[in-house]
Amino acid sequence: MRERLGTEEFDQRYHELMRQHATRALKRKPPRSAATPNTLRWLGAQYTTSAEFGQLDARTRHVTKLILESIYLEPIAPDAKEAFGDCPLAKFGARAVGIVHDRKKATPEAANNRLKRLRAMFAWALLPTNVALGVRANPARDVPKLKPKRKGGFPVWKAEDLDKFEARHPIGSKARLALALLMFTGARRSDVVRLGKPMVRDGILTWLPRNGRNSEDPVEVSIPIIPDLRAILEATPVFGTTTWLVTQYGRAFTAEGFGNKMADWCKEAGLFGLNSHGVRKAAATRMAERGASTKQLMAWFGWLDIKQAERYTRDAERKRLARDGAHLLGTNYDEKSLTLEPKRLGEG
Repeated sequence: MRERLGTEEFDQRYHELMRQHATRALKRKPPRSAATPNTLRWLGAQYTTSAEFGQLDARTRHVTKLILESIYLEPIAPDAKEAFGDCPLAKFGARAVGIVHDRKKATPEAANNRLKRLRAMFAWALLPTNVALGVRANPARDVPKLKPKRKGGFPVWKAEDLDKFEARHPIGSKARLALALLMFTGARRSDVVRLGKPMVRDGILTWLPRNGRNSEDPVEVSIPIIPDLRAILEATPVFGTTTWLVTQYGRAFTAEGFGNKMADWCKEAGLFGLNSHGVRKAAATRMAERGASTKQLMAWFGWLDIKQAERYTRDAERKRLARDGAHLLGTNYDEKSLTLEPKRLGEG
């Protein structure tokens, strides 16, 4: 009621509303957070409450909701009052997706993450069981991804990086145990925090990786505990009952908490820009360069796609071929020695 209290207009409006209430003609307005049907926010609400969405990993659900909500709140244009969340689905086409995507172009990974979540949402809406939603196309499908600033993904730890970390964190420390588990199991951050004695039987460590565990045919990783890792485990005081890695309070790390702690340990060792995933890549690189086959890499790292393993074996093979063929470049190409006489080292 906007009429001034004590005026005739106020009394008339008051009695009018009371009559509407008595005859149930007065309808409640939907809360401001309620989505208007057939808008982008409305579709997102249907998606995030669906059974299919509920089967996703908890972190995936959480991140997806955060990303979608950030899109809903953005204005459709710099000075516009209308937000994308209220945009009718009929008008939310590839151009709109492109705008949402390009607003994060300064951080390509974030831009592509927006695209990934929108593609998944519209792909779900196009399922035969969701025909009642009225969605006829996936506007995010044909919008191209941006090239990441960091080519090749997370940086791989080099041998000197491992040496620096080990020099700063001796055997017996929690940091050294963390590096050993990452390096000698090849586990991801989300898995290494779950590894522990209950997963070991007859010297074999077995676990179901969180990444891909909801697929139709999840792959279980089963690897032997190599002597290097066993020695560090035996030399490290572990206070956890189910996991080897525990916080200062004796509780298992969360994946995010471990990532932050690993970053702190790296800084203490003078290593910047490196993270736990880079250790996994270092482990795969080491195995490939020492002759591991693609199938061996797939078994150890739990990969289903042979292309992931081939990336490492291909690079290792290229280095081996170059090394084995280096003698062919010299004058005496029939001699497989590249050693020069000391007196000729300084000659051009």
